[in-house]
Amino acid sequence: MQGLEGRLGLTDRVAVVTGAAHGIGRATALALSAGGAAVVIMDIDADGAEAVAGRIRDDGGRASAATVDVSDEAAVDECVGQVVSEFGRLDILVNNAGLGARTPTVELESKAWRRAMDVGLDGAFYCSRAAGRQMIAQKSGAVVTVSSIMGLCGGGLYPNLAYHTAKGGLVNFTRALALEWAEHGVRVNAVAPAFARTKLTENLLAEPGMEAAILAATPLGRLVEPDEVAYAVHFLASDAAAMITGHTLPIDGGWLAR
Repeated sequence: MQGLEGRLGLTDRVAVVTGAAHGIGRATALALSAGGAAVVIMDIDADGAEAVAGRIRDDGGRASAATVDVSDEAAVDECVGQVVSEFGRLDILVNNAGLGARTPTVELESKAWRRAMDVGLDGAFYCSRAAGRQMIAQKSGAVVTVSSIMGLCGGGLYPNLAYHTAKGGLVNFTRALALEWAEHGVRVNAVAPAFARTKLTENLLAEPGMEAAILAATPLGRLVEPDEVAYAVHFLASDAAAMITGHTLPIDGGWLAR
């Protein structure tokens, strides 16, 4: 029987990580590569994506960059098709791309709401559908989606309805897809991080009193490190999690246990 180290290994696996030019996506791409996977860095930021792919190649790994807006259905299908053509398979999809619209709801413009849904929900659907076609055909695969603690609670520190709605939708997206694809040997899970210091949160954390309020609401008393989310994604994508599907794993320092 394969030991833990072997089950955590990702040698000969091929992974696509969306929103991987920065933050949690970048950390996840690096972690999957360290585990042995070939990684495609999918991001709208071409220079950032290529920088991450270059870092992986410099470290002796296999990586390529793909400039894709995940809300563009045709571009997603084309990119996934190119991945399968180049590598012959697709084993891991990490749906990480997302954005918020931190505005009081009565002031929230429709275009900001729509963009949050386009990237956070529609993008996950387009990427999962495209990857799922290949995973179902090969009768194996793992999808891990990055939701948020804000998808499992109402927040409360500030209004961000569009982000909360998209992240909450991903939780049930994960459950439904896990049940649909289980018979094909494809597992679908999610992670729900609390606040991490990333490009996405830098303006928020710079606001007077905000970081202190976040830390006060976090029982372990600190922010999440992007690597800590990445390691959880790695676990869920690996054979060590072979009997785990349909779940959302909080990485929150106890936030949701309050």
